[in-house]
Amino acid sequence: MLLCRAVFSLTRSLQHFNYSMELKEAVAVLDGLAAPSLAESWDNVGLLLQPYTQREVKTVFLTNDLSEDVMAEAVEQKADLILSYHPPLFRPFKRITTGWKDRIIACCLEKGIAVYSPHTAYDTLKGGVNDWLLKAFDVQGVTPLQQKDVSPPYSHQVEANSAHVPAAEDFVQKVTQEFGERVSVVSNGGKCVKVLCGEQALPTIVNLANRTPEPPKLVVTKLEKVPLFEHGAGRRAGLRESITIQEAISRVKTHLGLPHIRVAVAQGSKLDSQVKTVAVCAGSGASVLRGAAADLWLTGEMSHHEVLDAAHNGTTVILVDHSNSERGFLKEELQPTLHQLFAGKVNVLISQQDRDPLQVL
Repeated sequence: MLLCRAVFSLTRSLQHFNYSMELKEAVAVLDGLAAPSLAESWDNVGLLLQPYTQREVKTVFLTNDLSEDVMAEAVEQKADLILSYHPPLFRPFKRITTGWKDRIIACCLEKGIAVYSPHTAYDTLKGGVNDWLLKAFDVQGVTPLQQKDVSPPYSHQVEANSAHVPAAEDFVQKVTQEFGERVSVVSNGGKCVKVLCGEQALPTIVNLANRTPEPPKLVVTKLEKVPLFEHGAGRRAGLRESITIQEAISRVKTHLGLPHIRVAVAQGSKLDSQVKTVAVCAGSGASVLRGAAADLWLTGEMSHHEVLDAAHNGTTVILVDHSNSERGFLKEELQPTLHQLFAGKVNVLISQQDRDPLQVL
């Protein structure tokens, strides 16, 4: 009896102890997990909708697509922030009227619900959607199909070589006084100084150098994009032990929880033919998979002719429909990760209404 009373008392006290965080804090956590800069240049990611009326985030609601059924569920679950893997805001809106997407946006604004979308940032991320998709197999030697490059924080480097140390120090002082922390000055106390800066700062830096008593010799270099190793679109891997096409099909069905998938067996192969290498791309993968040397491609969707090309080039293709290749990541990887990152301050729910619009009947 005493134990029951203690549990009841603890339950009541927890009901009065509300966990939450500000929207900007929640967004910082999400951006920290997968920076928007990881996304493809054509994509629309990050915080897409911020209601005028600010409220603290107590419940984050995960979905692959923000459909009207999912929107109704989010309202019922009292969501404060919806994380929709696919961005519901992609093309510019000229008006918000009675279309189904319009109604969803209007509902979010009316209810004060923010919307965040990661999309291809999660595809590119090491440990993201494509790495999860690859878990259908026992793999080794995983590499991205398309290496992700990002622009450095500065676009140019100005190397100034002076005849004397005092002249170099004079140049450093002038640049520091003019720009402060807007540029990065690297000096080892010698005659050579390197300044990292944006393109707009270049003319001023050159003028400052020319105004010194002993103008240094300048070498201007445009900085190239920096590769992010192990991050990028798609994945290719070898299998630790070869398996048959039939076993690969079974593994994909089990991993994705699907009773049926579509398969195009490679020309000259059979279901008992061996698979030693696989390449995957969540969603619509033809452009990423094209040219990937592998016995098997796994993706959501490809066109008829793209499948024909792959099969005639010796690659078996498995299609699982677009969002079926992505949705499981939310439950199996993202939800527990966010529980940990939010440190118990935010409730993380996942939609039960979200599903691929295509069904095999």
